[in-house]
Amino acid sequence: MKQSNLKCMKNFRQILRKNGTHAEAVLWKSLQNGQLDGRKFRRQHSIGYFILDFYCPKEKLCIELDGQPHFTLNGKFRDLEKTVYLNHHGIIVIRFENKLVLENLEFVLKTIQANFKKSKSPPAMSEANG
Repeated sequence: MKQSNLKCMKNFRQILRKNGTHAEAVLWKSLQNGQLDGRKFRRQHSIGYFILDFYCPKEKLCIELDGQPHFTLNGKFRDLEKTVYLNHHGIIVIRFENKLVLENLEFVLKTIQANFKKSKSPPAMSEANG
C-alpha cells in the first residue's frame, strides 16, 4: 500500500517547495485553491519515496514538470520508475516540459482538465437564466 507524505521525506518536500522552478510557480498559480474546475492540488506531495510536483487526490492525477535533468538517461530511467510505481497504485502521471508551461499554459491546463475523470457538477441555474 502506498504511503503519503512519509515523515522521513518532509525535509526533501520543503526544500523542493522553496527551490521550485519558475515553471512550477507559474503552473501552481493556476492550480492552487481549486482554481482548475474546483480540483484541489497539492504541491510537492510524496507517495512512497517519490515526490510529485503536483498531485490531485480526488482525480488520482500526478502532474510532473520536466527540465534538463529529466532528459538524461538516468533521468529518464528515474521518471519511468516513478511512473510505473504510481500507475501501480492507480495514479495517472502526465508530464510537461518546463518550456511548454511557460510558452503555452492554456494548452497545459486544458490537457490537465482532459485527464479529469468526471466534470465538476454543473453550475446551479441562476435567476438570470431562469
